[in-house]
Amino acid sequence: MTEALDHERCYRAVAGRDARFDGWFFTAVHTTGIYCRPSCPARAPLARNVSFFTTAAAAQAAGFRACRRCRPDAVPGSPEWDIRADVVARAMRLIADGEVERSGVPGVAAHLGYSERQLHRLLVGELGVGALALARAQRAQTARLLIETTDLPMADVAFAAGFASVRQFNDTVREVFAATPTALRSTRRTTGSATPGWLSLRLAARAPYEAAEVLLFLGAHAVPGLEEWDGTTFSRVLDLPHGAAVIQLSPDPDGGPAVTARLRLTELRDLAAAVTRCRRMLDLDADPAAVDDVLGADPALAHLVSVAPGRRVPTSPDADELAVRAVLGQQVSVAGARTLTARVVAAAGAPLPEPVGTLTHAFPRPAALAEADLAAVGLTGARRRTVHALAAALDEGSIALDPGADREAAGAALLAVPGVGPWTAALVALRGLADPDVWLPGDLALRRSLATLGSTDAIALTRWRPWRSYAVMHLWALAVPSLFTRSPSLDRSAS
Repeated sequence: MTEALDHERCYRAVAGRDARFDGWFFTAVHTTGIYCRPSCPARAPLARNVSFFTTAAAAQAAGFRACRRCRPDAVPGSPEWDIRADVVARAMRLIADGEVERSGVPGVAAHLGYSERQLHRLLVGELGVGALALARAQRAQTARLLIETTDLPMADVAFAAGFASVRQFNDTVREVFAATPTALRSTRRTTGSATPGWLSLRLAARAPYEAAEVLLFLGAHAVPGLEEWDGTTFSRVLDLPHGAAVIQLSPDPDGGPAVTARLRLTELRDLAAAVTRCRRMLDLDADPAAVDDVLGADPALAHLVSVAPGRRVPTSPDADELAVRAVLGQQVSVAGARTLTARVVAAAGAPLPEPVGTLTHAFPRPAALAEADLAAVGLTGARRRTVHALAAALDEGSIALDPGADREAAGAALLAVPGVGPWTAALVALRGLADPDVWLPGDLALRRSLATLGSTDAIALTRWRPWRSYAVMHLWALAVPSLFTRSPSLDRSAS
């Protein structure tokens, strides 16, 4: 157990089967040799027989296997890695995005500006395991998803999940799940994808979670050719490390705190990255109780929080893309931004091998955008220069907006680009880097809502930390109700 976990507090959560703590920590039961989520429905073990781990990887490294009943690897991830901005949190975000598989531990360490030994010491000191063990746990989870949701041969599953050999795959699955891959498939709850070439997954969230509202917000900003919204399902093209993918996201048909995802990947080995980016886009790993406790305690926001408990911050699966879209959306309406962005996508984006519905292109990568002729897009000369300068900086690496980016450094680098001001840089932090504590200076919709509530920017800068991004969403809902399903009246008496 790491020092960061309080045994008594964790045990109270386990004894109460409190689902709010699922993903925050894992319970290892010494008498059975298994580890569970806090809300496991099995009889609570005695306090003296349990230890607690921050990650599933640490529990696995200590010799425990995953509980078959509560499936602890299927819970929402720890929101701590989204909240924190230190090196360990940045490393966790990179590992979740599959960076160990792509560039190895040395590549992750170099990306963060540390030596491999320094990074290992930091991770082991806080989590009890290093980057390899964390990546191994993720490979095991990806393998289980493929085993249970596809009819792929096991050898294909092994390499798609990132294992170096079938033997390594078999050994890991047996060790983590106490079952062979064949046994896992024989007890699966699904029968595979209904459509050949598509994977269907259930992405869990912490309750309360209003999936329809998150998808509506994304759908209202959908860019033709890149994204599609039919009133229920939000679809888009993802630009993943090994090729483009198409995802279709819809509310859980059973009404639970989850989203149903259908994915069509160019390469199955991109599954982990695709799932991670979908989770980040939908803000599935947030801790709504912590957010609502702070914002709901403020008289100015109490009514807004009561109307929409658990409100989330929809983000972009690619912060580079969001940065360009933020520039294109400066001083224009949402509809205008969608039109301009669609033209840029058509002019410089990579076309899909064949359209999927109305989806035709991936968003252009920085290198392509830096060289693209945008004269016919309809941008002013100054705006074109800003887009080209931003794309060039992203391509050469002087601006880093990947999952392991230093948020403060990223903001400073963005502000150095001519034509990028504080509002744009803040929007990139909010909806690109998924920073939970961002305020948008000078935002007209926020000013309108603050005036209605009788509040000021000064209050936002103090009382709403560290959840100002969520306060922004509540205030946007007040000012622009068409983007939300749960919108309070602008009548001040309603607040």
